[in-house]
Amino acid sequence: MKTILQTERLLIAEADHNDADFIFELLNSATWLKFIGDKGIKTKKQALAYIDESLIGSYKKNGFGLYKLCLKSSLIPVGLCGFLQRDYLDHPDIGFALLPEFEGQGLMLEACNALMNHAKSKLKFECVLAIVLPTNGRSCRLLEKMGLQQIGTVTPKTGGQELLLFSNKKSHSN
Repeated sequence: MKTILQTERLLIAEADHNDADFIFELLNSATWLKFIGDKGIKTKKQALAYIDESLIGSYKKNGFGLYKLCLKSSLIPVGLCGFLQRDYLDHPDIGFALLPEFEGQGLMLEACNALMNHAKSKLKFECVLAIVLPTNGRSCRLLEKMGLQQIGTVTPKTGGQELLLFSNKKSHSN
């Protein structure tokens, strides 16, 4: 496991092929399906392909991506958090998802704050964006606790629903 960061309760590490069962569970969890969408991951083989293409592919191409969050006490993976480079946004955006049984414990705020510090100090990001469905109040509140502000809306180029756009900067082009 290639650890990127540690917090009080979490190890933040690159995902790898050993995470296929976890990725399968997370991407088929009720909250992922409701707020992020169905990625069509129905088998372990598809979970492995997702890890290769979406996670490892981003580490190689961008130097960053979505990282696995593991409880330090047990090394159990509980979620993903990190940065994505979307073709319809001018800056990286922070994304996150947690297995439902670990929600409400402050783990994601802990991870997001650590990764925002990493983005500024190591990745040298001037601006970090976030996108979220208007119906996802819990994620909106988390973004606000992290110091991001809603600056408008954006609709992905591939279509889909209009998303709220947040930023750690008060004004910029998206």
